[in-house]
Amino acid sequence: MLSDKQKISIYQRMCQIRKFENRISENFRKGDIPGFVHLSVGQEGVSVGSCAALSEGDCLLTTHRGHGDLLAKGADINLLAAELYGKETGLNKGRGGSLHISDMAHTSIGANGIVGGGLPIAVGAALAQKFNNKGAVTICFFGDGAVNQGTFHESLNLASVWQVPVIFVCANNLYGGTTKFDYVSAVTDIASRATSYAIPAEKIDGNDVELVYETVFKAVENARKGGGPSLIECLTYRWKGHTEGEEAWGLTYRPDDEIAAWKKNDPILRFEEKLLAEGLLNENQVAGFKNEAQQQVEAAIDFAKQSASPDPETALDYLFA
Repeated sequence: MLSDKQKISIYQRMCQIRKFENRISENFRKGDIPGFVHLSVGQEGVSVGSCAALSEGDCLLTTHRGHGDLLAKGADINLLAAELYGKETGLNKGRGGSLHISDMAHTSIGANGIVGGGLPIAVGAALAQKFNNKGAVTICFFGDGAVNQGTFHESLNLASVWQVPVIFVCANNLYGGTTKFDYVSAVTDIASRATSYAIPAEKIDGNDVELVYETVFKAVENARKGGGPSLIECLTYRWKGHTEGEEAWGLTYRPDDEIAAWKKNDPILRFEEKLLAEGLLNENQVAGFKNEAQQQVEAAIDFAKQSASPDPETALDYLFA
């Protein structure tokens, strides 16, 4: 069970992620941020609920849509912003950017620009944890678009064979890129696929942050005790496009009423209303936390803009092949 302090902390983190992602959206559209960005607005419950169940030293693998996951795991918001801006002060000295960002200070091994690319890495990390025998676990985030990749099936199979401490968390936002999941999948119940590999699995409401926490926490504790891998399918929705600015390409693949319905199922608003009803928050505190989150984001953006770009002479430094 979450303590009152943990609940408030979770709410604050969700607000911070929402404010950060919205600000990144604005600045990307202004041309301030190089490359591409994939935002997780609407999926904060999956990120924060899952990471709240982890301990220091547990590893995290994420996707091209990983800003929120890293912040939920404790990444410094200033260093994250600087990395997105390609600055020397960034988490990866401006070399990783949005698609390949990592934060080893918080054992966030990294994002991955390849769909499903993090799954086998997570199994390897969990295998190392099993050998170390210190009770650490690995959590691997991926989307519904990854479950038809060979890496998904190969990774679940090996994780089960080796009984490694990995929790596979699928943020099922119904679309892989611009394609509806049920258009390309004969079996749309992702959790049921775990049966083929003798892995326990659950399908839950990913916009209920407390339910996400409770479900992931059980899986984490099971893995710590040597119980092996688990799969958790979290039903959620990304409010924005697959990649920021895609509407400029004329892409209109999601019905307006579908987007509107999911926005009413906002994970932050749902949790906020619950905390208000429980008396853990009042309206002034809600406004204060949101204002504080916005200030943190603005300070992070200022830090990123004022930071120096990497020296071109060091372009090949810190790279490994």
